[in-house]
Amino acid sequence: MILEVCANSFQSAIAAQKAGAQRIELCSELALGGVTPSHGLIEKVVQALEIPVYVLVRPRSGDFTYYDDEFDVMLRDIKFCLDVKVAGIVSGVLHPDLTIDTERTQLLVDASGGMNFTFHRAFDWTPNALKALSKLEDIGVDRILTSGHSNTALDGLFELKMLQEKSKDKTVILPGGGIRPENVHHFMEAGFSEVHASASNTISSLEGKIPMHNLQAVHQDLQTYSDPEKIKALLVAMHS
Repeated sequence: MILEVCANSFQSAIAAQKAGAQRIELCSELALGGVTPSHGLIEKVVQALEIPVYVLVRPRSGDFTYYDDEFDVMLRDIKFCLDVKVAGIVSGVLHPDLTIDTERTQLLVDASGGMNFTFHRAFDWTPNALKALSKLEDIGVDRILTSGHSNTALDGLFELKMLQEKSKDKTVILPGGGIRPENVHHFMEAGFSEVHASASNTISSLEGKIPMHNLQAVHQDLQTYSDPEKIKALLVAMHS
């Protein structure tokens, strides 16, 4: 079973590789659900890591329905990723009614030029999982990152199994959301070949500092990082 770790910095990416993760998804701003990392960070991580680096292409937080200029930024980011030899792209677009925007997602897949393509957890917003799966298979995505339309992948395990059975390995179903050492065996027993985890921890780094904004939803004093010990514990559980 492959462990993909969501890394939000150069330090986290290095820590994930040293701890034994087989792949990373590189992003920024985990507290916002993840957005596209800077070009400098992407290039530095790709140059430093030996394991595959997938990059989240999401121009902003919020929903997954984008204006034309936002979509143009996504295409430009994918072009950069292709130029610096990123292994995979993690992205996707929805219509306002939350169904898959097949036209724009197809353009993203085509722009990826052979890089592996993962449709991200926008999938969990779609109203019908099986219809969404069918559309994504037609588009040609390689995998779908999903919690099975639930708060955690364990809660969504029934749907995840259903999706895996329906896809018949044509599209990899990648469970993500609350994957931990104590529950990863459920996904192994169900026959999933990969899991996605943040395996992260937080530290307070801005205590006593003047706040940069007044947004209550974002804890700006907390710095998130990939925890090598959590990654190692997951890997031990996966191989025990």
